[in-house]
Amino acid sequence: MLGTLPDDVRAVLDRFVTTEYTTLDAAGQPITWPVTPYPHPEGRCIDVTTGLGYPKKARDAQANPYVALLFSEPRGSGLAEPPMVLVQGVADVDERDLDANAERYKHELLAKLPATRGTMPPKPLHRFMDWYFKRIYVHVRPERVYVWPRGDIAGEPQLYDSHLEEVRSGHSEEPEAAHPEPAGGTVAWDDRMDELGRLYPSAVVSLTAPDGFPFSVRVPVTVDAPARRIRVGGAPVGVPWQPGLACVCAHEHAPDFSWQRNFHVRGDLVRDGEAWAVVPRKLVGGFELPPDSGLRHQLATARASLRYRKRAKRELARR
Repeated sequence: MLGTLPDDVRAVLDRFVTTEYTTLDAAGQPITWPVTPYPHPEGRCIDVTTGLGYPKKARDAQANPYVALLFSEPRGSGLAEPPMVLVQGVADVDERDLDANAERYKHELLAKLPATRGTMPPKPLHRFMDWYFKRIYVHVRPERVYVWPRGDIAGEPQLYDSHLEEVRSGHSEEPEAAHPEPAGGTVAWDDRMDELGRLYPSAVVSLTAPDGFPFSVRVPVTVDAPARRIRVGGAPVGVPWQPGLACVCAHEHAPDFSWQRNFHVRGDLVRDGEAWAVVPRKLVGGFELPPDSGLRHQLATARASLRYRKRAKRELARR
């Protein structure tokens, strides 16, 4: 269905530097991370990729192929007032030829983000970084596309669906999936959550829709530290809000992707008066290269690299 989408939507899919990719883990927890999207060579899918040393993005998609890609951060795309686009699709995990995937990744990364060339190690050292360069691709075949013109979440999104006649008739052959209930338990608070609403005036909130697909939308967020809640603003239309497991993903990057930072908060989506809020259960930091990276951050990155390398060795050993 990609070829039938309007030109402004296809421009978003082609030119955005990042997309917020959401999978569902074994407990039904939505997990959202920013990744770089690439067009599939045959034009039928949108591809994302992850390193062999941190394969969870792929392993969750293998276990549950319902995934989502939200295109909500236009920085670096060169597009003025682009729509916000949510793609819900079915994932196919491709790790049949890791070396071929590595070559494809190096070519596509430098073609899309030339500034990353300066952050890459010399080619002779690539063999010591198999945990990063050996790539797993996830091919996402779109089933449904939501479009918010100019990113305006106050308006009803436009819908493009591979089962559009079912949608128009009010009947769907897809059964409703069991909805993951709020986890409850201990509230986990982290000082970094205070960046929400301050450093990150908006963030991506992901939940699970009744049909079992993840549903993501970028909304204004504020932090209520005394109440230990992340409050959702903007009153977005067309979102299947219901109490359950949720993820709040915050990220930013340079237009040329010379730096990036990100984290997400997993928790419970709850009704909060007339609005919604997320009760945090866990904060997870992402793979970051902040603009002010110092020695302390470099040491932390080196320690993480050792973990990724060990995981990659385990992944290779099980083949």
